[in-house]
Amino acid sequence: MMLAMSVAAMFATTEAGMAQTKLKWAHVYETSEPFHTASLWAAQEIGKRTNGRYQIDVYPASQLGKEADINQGLSLGSVDIIISGSSFAAKSFAPIGVTYYPYTFRDADHLLAYTKSDIFKELAKGYEDKSGHHIVAVTYYGVRQTSSNKPIKSCADMKGLKMRVPDVPAYLAMPRACGANTAPIAFAEVYLALQNGTVEAQENPLTTIEAKKFYEVQKHIVLTGHIVDHLNTVIAGALWKKLSDEDKKIFTDVAQEAAAKATEEIKQNEAKLVAFFKEKGLTVTEVDKNEFRDIVLKNVPFETFGYRKADWERIQAVK
Repeated sequence: MMLAMSVAAMFATTEAGMAQTKLKWAHVYETSEPFHTASLWAAQEIGKRTNGRYQIDVYPASQLGKEADINQGLSLGSVDIIISGSSFAAKSFAPIGVTYYPYTFRDADHLLAYTKSDIFKELAKGYEDKSGHHIVAVTYYGVRQTSSNKPIKSCADMKGLKMRVPDVPAYLAMPRACGANTAPIAFAEVYLALQNGTVEAQENPLTTIEAKKFYEVQKHIVLTGHIVDHLNTVIAGALWKKLSDEDKKIFTDVAQEAAAKATEEIKQNEAKLVAFFKEKGLTVTEVDKNEFRDIVLKNVPFETFGYRKADWERIQAVK
């Protein structure tokens, strides 16, 4: 009797195993960050809502490669779902990267309004047509600010500054327009580069500066506010095509709920961090963002990146 029960149990397990699809969800952010905790929630929630038909394992902190690697992994089949910025999506479809042109968005609410607009739908479809991959959700990442070991009060103060900037044209626009010497150091190596003086400055949202502890090796926070940043949750085309309409809705709903959770947490965290950095002994400087914006618009043509000025103007008009 016990043998019969054991065999039956093994058979049931095998059947369940055959019915379950294992997926890999990857990103480059730390386990303490909302992007990761929301990803874990989403992975578990998709499992629940599909009655265990999908087991999603989340790989944080560049475990499956740098951001460029995991984007390539969508096509190579090494990852199924990623969280990544539109700057990387722009390598497949340049116009979607227009959101990274400096001073495109006024604030987080303007960004979130854009994600519900027709212009976003058009750009996301353009990306999908080119890459084959499907954007299911957008998470607010924070406003990108500058940290430095030299004081910065104006664009001119950045001239000659050794600054780490991701190797993405739109991220490079503001620093280069102001005369900084940029270096494309991998995200995981930025702390050490700041510590040993390979670079003197970097730019990221305040939440990232706190999470990666860059404030330990920097003296100044400069509120340049040059990019209101976001991340896309992207499903590999090969997986998206296999999903039933019902499962597509589950994956989309859960990804959007997870994005909303992370967005709210980031907005709350960001609001507290200026005081935190001051307590840590850093100097926090407000700059005239209009001066920076005018210099970028004068010196960095949209066409340089393959962006369309008409798209930028439509985004500016989103309420």
